[in-house]
Formats: sequence, C-alpha cells, structure tokens
Amino acid sequence: MTEHFHLSTPLLESASMSKRVGTPVYLKMENCQPSGSFKVRGIGHLCQQLARQSKGVVCSSGGNAGMAAAYVARKMGVPATIIVPSSSPQLVSQRLQHQGATVKIIGKVWDDANAEALRLAETEGLTYVPPFDHPLLWKGHATMIAEVAASLGPSVKPGAVLVSVGGGGLLCGVIQGMKDVGWMDVPIVALETVGADCFNAAIKAGSIVTLDDITSEAKCLGAKTVCRKAFEYSQCSELTIISEVVTDQQALRAIETFLDEERVLVEMACGAALAAVYSGLIRRLQDEGRLPTQLGPLLVVVCGGSSINMEQLANLKHKLQI
Repeated sequence: MTEHFHLSTPLLESASMSKRVGTPVYLKMENCQPSGSFKVRGIGHLCQQLARQSKGVVCSSGGNAGMAAAYVARKMGVPATIIVPSSSPQLVSQRLQHQGATVKIIGKVWDDANAEALRLAETEGLTYVPPFDHPLLWKGHATMIAEVAASLGPSVKPGAVLVSVGGGGLLCGVIQGMKDVGWMDVPIVALETVGADCFNAAIKAGSIVTLDDITSEAKCLGAKTVCRKAFEYSQCSELTIISEVVTDQQALRAIETFLDEERVLVEMACGAALAAVYSGLIRRLQDEGRLPTQLGPLLVVVCGGSSINMEQLANLKHKLQI
C-alpha cells in the first residue's frame, strides 16, 4: 500500500464570507497539512515515485515546497537539502531546520535558488524536487478536488473555484482534479499579487513571459515565469480561467480579516485568493458579466503557508503601511 504524506483536509463553510458574496463559500483548508500548505500532496506523490532509493532530495523554494520536501524526506528517512533565496523570511530557514533539512541561502529570488538546486542534483546525484512544474506534482495536488467533490456530494457543483497562482503548480493540479470529477465547466478565478503576476502577464502577452523582478511581498508567489502547462490551460477553449491581480495591501487585509473571522493565520500568497471575496472582486466580476449573477457555491483553496507568524505579520503591516 502506498503511504500518503498528506491529510484529507477539512472543507468548511464560512458564514461571514458567504454573507459577503451572497452564496455559500466553502474553504478547503490546506493550511492544515502537516507541512503547512497544499504542497505536501504533490511533493509527497513525486517523492513516492522518484525518491525511494535516493541518497537525498534537493528542492529550491521560497518556503512551502521546501517545507513539504523536508517533511516528506524526514518521513522517508532520506536527507533533504533545501535551497532558499535571501528574500525568504528567516522563520522559513528555522522551520526547515526543525524538519531536519540542510538549508542553503542562495541568490535573491527563487530562480537563483533553483539554478543551484539543479546544479546540486547534477553534481551530487540528488533527486531534484521541482516546486511546481512536474506532472507528478499536479497529480498529487488533484487529490484535493477529489476530496471536495466527495464532501459536497454528486448534487453540488461549485459556481467557481478561487485559487492563488505562483508558478502554476496548484492551478494545474486543481484543473486536473476538476477534469477527474467532471467540473470542466466550472470557472476558475486565478489570483496573483501585483509584482508576482507572471501568469497574468503571460495571458496579456499571449505567450510566456519572465518578469524582471519579484516586487510583491507575497514572496511565495514569487516565480518570475509561470509553468508552460498553466499557460496552455489558459489558452484552452474548454476551460474558463479568469486571471485577476490584487494589490499587496488587499492580500494583507484579506489575511487579517481571515484571522479575525476564521481564527486562522495564512500567508500573503494565500491572501491573494481570499482577497477575491474580501475586496469585492467577485462582485465586480458578476457586475462585468464574467461570473453569473446567480452564482453557485464558491470553493476557495486556502493554500496555507509556513512563512508567516505574528512578527512577520507586523513587519508586513509596517512595510505596506496598513
């Protein structure tokens, strides 16, 4: 039997969010995963397939993929080396070390860290664990949609699915899961923050683009280039993907409101999806005719995040002058 490293997470209905949008809002609580985010689904599945006989895994990460890789490696009894960019909070390095990982800080953004991870995989014979761009990751992430469909039952289909996009791994997994359960007609609202919006930029340009820099404080959304599969999905006529961008301030207000109302602290990357409800974006999309006025229940993927604590929240408020 294949051991799963992820949990089947709760699906909660939020009374306060439902009131804001006038339709039930369901929260898929991926923050409850043992590594703090959804990443453990895909990374657990990939490591099962590729790292059983490995002499070690190496992963480049702004936080969550690294936490998942470190957790899975520890459970499998395999050494983990996690390469983080200097933009990651110190808190991330500490949490990685608590999981028993070797942490190396390389470069300023994820792309720099990733180049080093690939080099180590090559020179030291380690198993490279990509943070978002691999079919095995997407297959693992797809399990969350199967769980939601089982919880809602066959008679309920969401009116829309809200998901944050960084490199596009979660989006690809969600779409694969929606294919599996027959939800291909359900629109997806894909959220990014200004300054970490490689998916939105690619859609506008009509081709994959690489951002000059990551200027958003949502560092865990900080891939400068979206994965090809996510871009291909955005061009697919069978799917409705609405790409929207929120400000760092909106994402931060969203995580504060979520903390107040739902008693859960998540990071800025997750706040992007929550902001779609809290900032009135869903209502705007309805007014613009891009989402139906009579909207079925919303499914929000609460992707979680391990790079946040109260001190980090205070720092963000200071930086963003909220």
